[in-house]
Amino acid sequence: MKKLFQLSATIVALSVASLSAQAAEVTLRFHQFLPLPAAIPANAIEPWIAQVEAASDGRIEIEHYPSMQLGGAPPSLYGQARDGVVDIVWTVLGYTPGLFPTAEAFELPFMTGEAESGSVAFHNFMMEYGQNDFRDVQPLAFHIHGPGIIHVKGDAITSLDDMAGKKLRGPTRVITGMLGELGATPVGMPVPAVPESLSKGVIDGAVIPYEVSVPLKVAELVDSHTGFVGDTGLYTATFGVLMNKAKYQSLPEDLRAIIDANTGPEMARLFGIAMDKADKVGLKIATDSGNNVVFLDAAEKAKWQEAVKPVYANWIAEMGDKGIDGAGLVDSARAALAGN
Repeated sequence: MKKLFQLSATIVALSVASLSAQAAEVTLRFHQFLPLPAAIPANAIEPWIAQVEAASDGRIEIEHYPSMQLGGAPPSLYGQARDGVVDIVWTVLGYTPGLFPTAEAFELPFMTGEAESGSVAFHNFMMEYGQNDFRDVQPLAFHIHGPGIIHVKGDAITSLDDMAGKKLRGPTRVITGMLGELGATPVGMPVPAVPESLSKGVIDGAVIPYEVSVPLKVAELVDSHTGFVGDTGLYTATFGVLMNKAKYQSLPEDLRAIIDANTGPEMARLFGIAMDKADKVGLKIATDSGNNVVFLDAAEKAKWQEAVKPVYANWIAEMGDKGIDGAGLVDSARAALAGN
């Protein structure tokens, strides 16, 4: 039995060594801004990497660099992928304002709800309408997060009037514009800056999904969390997994086919599922911490939906100035969501 065990161990070791040797054929560097234990790195990026490496029989190796380990700030990720500084990035599209106008249709208030179906809808929408925005990179998948929540220090937001004067962090220009229409003082910043800004009083609160509140320990820094009843939340942010185009095109045809087979709508779904599961974890942490967890009812939600109508009008007008049919994109976004 001992000899059998040793033989088995030797076979496993040789297999691992063989895979390692094969992995050197193509090595891709994947760069992103969250720590490894966060939901997307742990439950979407890492499983996806394992999936691709297994499908290639070890010929593709993907090195994962979380927390901006390769340098730069989160807004630089798109440029790093475009310029070949790294091979693949996961990024918030709104961190580079104005570059991806098509994606902003999904960021408009009360457009989206849960992340799984919304991510598949967003990916399909972008592949149909947003290709021109991404001509300098190779898109692998697009996705969204679940309902955005208002997390604040002090008394909870229980009505639209409570937003007046609150200094609230927003992730993108569309969402900071929305916060302004709701009466808050918007402060734009990437999500890694939220904890320090909360602790130092730079902001009174932040809008983020429950999912990302977990690695940031937001429940320890605020006193309340406000969301809405119904199928749609206050907002979402949009994300892309983007690859350097020259690197993608340089892959041997069979390896490129493996990348293609493991990206697209099902990759978007994987990322959306990770978001939805982590939202439940974040909500439980907020509740268990003794914080005030609020869900505004349909009547109050209607007041907020009325208040944000100018966000739609302003965005459609801005798109028109760029020669883009903003109203058509809004209709197409709603149709994509309805179809999923």
